[in-house]
Amino acid sequence: MNPYLDITLRAASVYLFIILALRLFGKKELAQLSVIDLVFILLISNAVQNAMVGSDTSLLGGIVAAAALFVLNFILKKLSHRFQGVSKLIEGEPIMLVYKGMIQAENLKKADISMQELETAVREHGVESIENVDLAMLEIDGNISVLSNDFKQKTTNNRKHSKLIRKDHNDQT
Repeated sequence: MNPYLDITLRAASVYLFIILALRLFGKKELAQLSVIDLVFILLISNAVQNAMVGSDTSLLGGIVAAAALFVLNFILKKLSHRFQGVSKLIEGEPIMLVYKGMIQAENLKKADISMQELETAVREHGVESIENVDLAMLEIDGNISVLSNDFKQKTTNNRKHSKLIRKDHNDQT
């Protein structure tokens, strides 16, 4: 077998394995990397290097492996954008964590998110408590998005306030 075809197939196999492993271990791992996650990623990249290039540690061998990864990444992104089924398979779907102040306990468990992590995300979005959350979702990128009435009220109050300021300003001129 051509040694560069061998490198291409090895690199593609490792790439697909890493995507599958990330998919199986959950998307919340992608949102924020802890020190443990960073060390893990560095060690994984080092561990799979030989699996991709085998005994060929030449510059050309590395370039062939990198090119195979770029091409495969490009193809998977195109397929994900074109076919929703491929996107769901690779990236998954958003998961509802809170709906109208009610925690979706089964989804929290499915997403492997603790109450402490959920409460932290809610506070980071400026909402006092989970009861004030209209909707909280674990997005496909691993982030938790939070929508609440507090935001709507603040936005509405800011609009009313800015209209009053403009009206007062116009009355004075």
